Amino acid sequence: MEDWQKQMQDQVDTLEKLEQYVNLAPEEKEAIRSLDTKWGTTPHMAGLMDKNDPACPIRRQVIPSLKENENVHGIEDYLIWKENRDTDDVRPDAIARHYKDRIAFTVTDICANYCRHCFRKEVVVSRELKLRLDLAEGIEWIRDHREIRDVLITGGDPFLLSDDKIEYLIAKIREIPHVQMIRFGTRTPIALPQRITPGLKKVLSGFHRVPIWINTQCNHPRELSDETARAVYDLLSCGVNVGNQMVLLKGINDDVDTFRELHLKLLAFRIRPYYVFYCEPAPGIDHFRTPVEKGAELIRDALRGHTTGLAQPMYVVATRIGKIPLMPDYYMVDKDDKEYTLRNYKGELTRTPTIPE
Repeated sequence: MEDWQKQMQDQVDTLEKLEQYVNLAPEEKEAIRSLDTKWGTTPHMAGLMDKNDPACPIRRQVIPSLKENENVHGIEDYLIWKENRDTDDVRPDAIARHYKDRIAFTVTDICANYCRHCFRKEVVVSRELKLRLDLAEGIEWIRDHREIRDVLITGGDPFLLSDDKIEYLIAKIREIPHVQMIRFGTRTPIALPQRITPGLKKVLSGFHRVPIWINTQCNHPRELSDETARAVYDLLSCGVNVGNQMVLLKGINDDVDTFRELHLKLLAFRIRPYYVFYCEPAPGIDHFRTPVEKGAELIRDALRGHTTGLAQPMYVVATRIGKIPLMPDYYMVDKDDKEYTLRNYKGELTRTPTIPE
């Protein structure tokens, strides 16, 4: 058994196992006992928790909360709405679509870490929405739709599949002439870095006309361990680029210092900041949501001018009609027939000519 498989076998998913890592608050114990929900994490992730602080940013992402019973702004049957499942566009359960030329291919409902803020919690956490995840059916649908050039393989976490199954998926998708790119969405570099094994690297490596890209999810600098640094380096050594898709979470990463530290540390770990996602209106996660403006303000106040442009993600909200940027223009102060007036991160002004069409 490989180390990553032992991590999954020993998953921290009972109150008794969790108490080996942290001193639980009464509210945490009550939530674990009373909520009918899938939860758990790896021993690796549990070892990164603050033992005595219930407000620990990793604990809050892992341990159920009684606040999950509150639902003012969350949309019931969210995934049916979000993933356009109740439309005339007939697709296999495994295929979600927002764009003409790219799709999300859901291949498993199992995770290494069951994030409490998950927008797909109806499939992965609460298990209220049952999907038939037939890989062959999904591949055949992609083959029949010549407009699809970009396939995102997601879950759950697709890297929890065996090396053989991942190799099968890659090979079958690469056989489809119109597919130009394969992406994996996986949190294993953060929650289960042991998964980046020699066997998996062999599956992912090598030059090919259809490249592989990986995006992970890291929401707080404490999640970036030495093991993650090695896992990301190993992926890059295979020729696979790694990006990050942070979720903006109230009380976890919505302050300037944490936001800046996270993005600087991501670059130090060779992970390119890609997106900051506004926390979606899935049911039962109201307590994680900030005002919509917060993400753009954080990029302005924590990153712009304070660090390299490599650390500047795009702030977006994911909707049923695709991702919508939430990047208001703080920098163009004025414009007339002669010039624009621009303002930098320090509040200093400069001007540049107005060029007619």
